[in-house]
Amino acid sequence: MIIGGLQKLSLIDFPGRPAAVVFTRGCNFRCPYCHNPELIICHSAGDDIHLRDFFAFLEKRRGLLEGVVVTGGEPTLHDDLPEFMRRIRGLGFAVKLDSNGSNPAMLQKIIDDRLVDYIAMDVKAPFEKYSQVVGVSVDIDAIRASIDIIRNSGLPHQFRTTLAQPLLDRQDAATIQSIVKPSPLQLQACEIKKVLNEHVLTDTQYSEKEIQRFLAAN
Repeated sequence: MIIGGLQKLSLIDFPGRPAAVVFTRGCNFRCPYCHNPELIICHSAGDDIHLRDFFAFLEKRRGLLEGVVVTGGEPTLHDDLPEFMRRIRGLGFAVKLDSNGSNPAMLQKIIDDRLVDYIAMDVKAPFEKYSQVVGVSVDIDAIRASIDIIRNSGLPHQFRTTLAQPLLDRQDAATIQSIVKPSPLQLQACEIKKVLNEHVLTDTQYSEKEIQRFLAAN
């Protein structure tokens, strides 16, 4: 596991729990609106956090934090993710996983092994637009499988979509909602302050009010 960053306290990333957020390196997607582009490549960097230091931090936060969010990058690319999550849970923390859903076998394993308490999956686009939006060829069957696994897991979960212009529109949002129903879908505005490829995006993005109207209409 290569840890590229650590947010020591978040009150919004793990619903209902004060949590730390740990960022793993490496991602197999190339979404132009990615706001953590420095984490895409899976190689060690000078500012990486040693596992020893990360778990020492958690030891000191026992009784203060309730959870840890494992995000990325894409955490399910790491073969040692189950052991990493097991160690976190062994310290008494609940674990939330953020994933792009490209590795359903890993999702199934961590669910079966009871290593995760909450899952959030980014559903990037309607299936026919997936590869175009994420910038690489995508195994849509894997995405479908991950949605089904999460939806049927019995765990608290959420599906999320970033509505980035000109990649997605209102109809796309409605299509994605139909894909994940009856599970909840969170539509997110796209921020272009720090992204992988701003040249693909328009200068004006949907406002939060527009996104809320999309949700209400669907």
